[in-house]
Amino acid sequence: MIRKAKKEDCPRILELIQELARYERAPEEVTVTLAEMEDAGFGKHPVWEAFVAEIDGLIQGIALYYIRYSTWKGRRIYLEDLIVTEEMRGRGLGKLLFDSVLNETKSKGYCGMVWQVLDWNEPAINFYKKYQATFDAGWINVAINN
Repeated sequence: MIRKAKKEDCPRILELIQELARYERAPEEVTVTLAEMEDAGFGKHPVWEAFVAEIDGLIQGIALYYIRYSTWKGRRIYLEDLIVTEEMRGRGLGKLLFDSVLNETKSKGYCGMVWQVLDWNEPAINFYKKYQATFDAGWINVAINN
């Protein structure tokens, strides 16, 4: 079952984020707290939404996203993370989650959807190629951390 995330889902969502960080070889990079995640998604000024894939009452995948604004294109959805648990990969959950976010993009009239993928993550790259996604090698990620 694919549905919108609820505040009660945040502990499980955080578990999936930690699993993704281990897969991406950066488990120490997850520093967000459960309280921050709950407030950012369901507090007074929410900044993210998510779809969850639930099987037998357990969340096995998430697609977490937010709205970003492009000065060149207008409103777009930014897909922050698409995560399916390791044991459930290859069963179509990623497609259902991705399609849910894509449908949200279209139903709200946004001009598109953007996201990032690690250059070594061939399974993800091959998945996105099925959607005729374009890959932009001309940009470098930049961040400032506190």
